[in-house]
Amino acid sequence: MNSGILASQGLAFGKALLYKEDKIIVNYNKISINEVNKEIKRFIDARHKSIVQLKSILKKADELFGKKKSVIFAGHILLLEDVELEQEIITLIKKSNFTADAAIFSVMNDQIIALKGINDIYLKERIIDIHDISKRLLHNVLELEVIDLSLIKDKVILIAKDLTPSLIAQFDTKVVIGLLTDLGGSTSHTSIIARSLGLPAIVGLGNITSKIKTGDVVILDGINNKFYINPSFNVINEFKLLRRKFFLEKNRLKKIKDLTAITLDGHKVEISVNINKIDDVKNVFSSGGESIGLYRTEFLFMNRSSLPDEEEQFLVYKDIAKFMNNKPVIIRTMDIGGDKYISYLNFPKEENPFLGWRAIRIMMDRKDILYSQIRAILRASYFGKLYIMFPMIISLEEVLFLKNEINKIKDKLFNDGYSFDNNIKIGVMIETPSAAIISNYLAKEVDFFSIGTNDLTQYTLAVDRGNDSISHLYNPFSPAVLRLIERVINYSHVEGKWTSVCGELASNQNAIVLLLGMGLDKFSVNITSVANVKRIIRNTDFFKAKKLVKNVLSESTVKGIMYLLDEFIKENNILNI
Repeated sequence: MNSGILASQGLAFGKALLYKEDKIIVNYNKISINEVNKEIKRFIDARHKSIVQLKSILKKADELFGKKKSVIFAGHILLLEDVELEQEIITLIKKSNFTADAAIFSVMNDQIIALKGINDIYLKERIIDIHDISKRLLHNVLELEVIDLSLIKDKVILIAKDLTPSLIAQFDTKVVIGLLTDLGGSTSHTSIIARSLGLPAIVGLGNITSKIKTGDVVILDGINNKFYINPSFNVINEFKLLRRKFFLEKNRLKKIKDLTAITLDGHKVEISVNINKIDDVKNVFSSGGESIGLYRTEFLFMNRSSLPDEEEQFLVYKDIAKFMNNKPVIIRTMDIGGDKYISYLNFPKEENPFLGWRAIRIMMDRKDILYSQIRAILRASYFGKLYIMFPMIISLEEVLFLKNEINKIKDKLFNDGYSFDNNIKIGVMIETPSAAIISNYLAKEVDFFSIGTNDLTQYTLAVDRGNDSISHLYNPFSPAVLRLIERVINYSHVEGKWTSVCGELASNQNAIVLLLGMGLDKFSVNITSVANVKRIIRNTDFFKAKKLVKNVLSESTVKGIMYLLDEFIKENNILNI
């Protein structure tokens, strides 16, 4: 039995797959004349193996993503088959007595340096392709294992040091049934995405990658924050009983999911769903969600070698709008940066990327990205009820600038003969203390707020939520954070606007009654949380929840606040089904 930080509830039982990238160490020692043919063969064999792997990936990508996205891998194959590339590498082996790996690294690195010096956006975007091909070739020539998460076929529990959002976006959640990681905290992106995908996960385990090997049988108990490696017969039987109880509870909650989110005394709120990709849309209504409260468009920009163009984005947004049948869809503009990188944007080296070039700051610098995304959203708005939402806002000036840019784009679209919703609603994320403090001014200029409690907590408390050493200091129930949230909700109502919470707090059972009492209009949660949120709301008296808020906001410590919330939930049987 082992435990770490419970990131996402659920149960999983299956074989482990250890995702551990071996460190590439290139051998720069000169070879003898007698070794030349052997090194050439090493290169040729590695190239052949790489092409075979990429052809397999290409076939899978065709099935999953269609020709438009799979063409990236076809390009990788063409480059590997290039005669000039082959001759350059072989020449270095023959004439400079390089090892195969040193020759590959040298030639590929020269190409990357050359591309960096060219003032052409399209060619610079090819750098990521060269990086990927070089990495694959080197792994194969050094006989290191190449694990492609998109090609996993059997159900596995994934074991890794850490998982980036772009890495998670690769795998099929039908086959990856659970996650165990060395690093991470309860609010790290691995944890947030695991919850959004409904994947049981335990993070922050320290050295799990040295304890489990591929093929080990693992039980992941994401209810009690435990896992077992190669469990005994008795442990397996106990797990089966736990799984039976877990699914019984889930089935009871299913009966609630389609009911209205209305309090005991008749106060109604809206429950919307957060989605990462177009495939998630089909589960919105079946989960009991009424609308889409957050579409994280950054996943559309990940795992590719260049920006999605306007037409590609338009088709995605249009399909979502049509599927939602005139129900609201809040589209958050690209929120890249912090710990979500895309190589083709050439991010600057930053001391603190969470406070750096990210989200709306990128789009205000790169108007080509802003214009293509806003044009795509506006064009798609003709087919449904789409809203635009901007992340990482810190000032009124930013909002005024963005509104002005939207008006320019509207004028251009109109002149080009496109139809769109001219009255499309515009909102902002409240995830910085500055935005919360000036929410009275912002509320006059936008149609709605969505509070991102994860970042708002991080920035208010000056705590890096991805730093394991100080993650215990991260607490959204801090009096400072709660007072900012109440302030935002109140100011939106003064101007006749509405507020949603799309962060993790919206599905926290202690927070739901508190947010309800503050007058929150909409809870935007993961698909797997909808039924539980409705259960809590339907068991709560709105009048009592408002009184609770007054008591909570008069408390000066987290301990005092949690005591009041726990007592309220117990005394009022909030968790009854």
